[in-house]
Amino acid sequence: MVSAPAWLLDLTRLVSRVGRGPLTGIDRVELAYLEHFLTLPAPIFALVRTAVGYVLLDRHGAQGISDRVQGKVPLGPADLLGLFTQRHLPQSLRAEADARRLAFARCLPFRLATMLRRKLPRGTAYVNVGHANLSPRVMQAVRAIPEAQIAVMVHDTIPLDYPQYCRPGTRDVFAQKLAVVAEHADFVLHTAQSTRMQTELHFKPIPAGIVAPLGVVIALPDARLLGATKPPYFVVLGTIEPRKNIGLLVKVWRELQSGSGPVPHLYVVGNRGWAEPALYNDLAALAADGHATLLHSLSDGAVTALLQGARALLFPSLAEGYGLPPIEAAALGVPVLGGKLPVVVEMLGDYPVYLDTSDVYAWVKAVHHQMRPRVQQSDAHQDNPVPPTWADHFDHVLSRADPQQKT
Repeated sequence: MVSAPAWLLDLTRLVSRVGRGPLTGIDRVELAYLEHFLTLPAPIFALVRTAVGYVLLDRHGAQGISDRVQGKVPLGPADLLGLFTQRHLPQSLRAEADARRLAFARCLPFRLATMLRRKLPRGTAYVNVGHANLSPRVMQAVRAIPEAQIAVMVHDTIPLDYPQYCRPGTRDVFAQKLAVVAEHADFVLHTAQSTRMQTELHFKPIPAGIVAPLGVVIALPDARLLGATKPPYFVVLGTIEPRKNIGLLVKVWRELQSGSGPVPHLYVVGNRGWAEPALYNDLAALAADGHATLLHSLSDGAVTALLQGARALLFPSLAEGYGLPPIEAAALGVPVLGGKLPVVVEMLGDYPVYLDTSDVYAWVKAVHHQMRPRVQQSDAHQDNPVPPTWADHFDHVLSRADPQQKT
């Protein structure tokens, strides 16, 4: 592995998530980067944007953030600066206050370039994997460091490609961020070749790209928080929002209820997103009928235990940048029923059963098939796909994104 003079990891997103329940998606990626960077011999720094300016952390401060994110150290109290903002959740106020207490330097926004130039070594590599803090101010400030390099991970371009599945206003904000990446990044980190191809359609000019699949860590099963499950059952895993297409599964279960056979149980595991209230009402009605359970804030071990007992993972998502749930399920040998998304095909090949994400009856038929006795054993692949590892990811990324070796 090539060593860099120093690394500056942006932790803005992660600090904003401290104390707000289990990490999901991009949050986990930022934490994985933090944990790995803390093992590197080169100097490690972290940058956090707060409501009242920027804080710069050294290795000790970055370790302190890691400990708080993982619940090893409790959050301290909010400070006066945070209380004056009056716009953050209490947990965020406390997390930002801790970041200020851990910082070895901090500044108002207009002093950011000066702070970074004075405090960081020549050739420092700035790494942003959280889709946060992607602004001209930050990029120009990093460039104030002599011979600095910038690497940014773009997880997907869903807000541009499928704005109908995103909150109003998301497209314009994301377009601005992507323009900043195109103008300033020396390297763009992509999690799959399919997402790289889609992302680069939006770049002018196209920065150098690195494809490195995200590591997948399968937690040891821990069923203590689950309670008694209701077999036979299926699992859908992910934030409840339009692009996850959970409404399709509501229709599938209504069809199953109208039939003459037994109705399997559906476990919907994920935090509430911005889906229409009607979807929550439909899910609540399924739960009232005894055919669905909504779960959130499950530990990784509890999710593993739930997946291991499932007839299949259901993944009717309409758009994904990576799609961790089917990769995790496949690694456990659990059948996957899902739409034929390019990134899923790239990562899992012919392991999943691919279904039309608008065809209710195809899904009903597939669920019935998985309900047959021993269907899991008869349909299971001899070799479960081996998930990518973080070790491989970092070996590839850090050797390619070395500030001294521009691709």
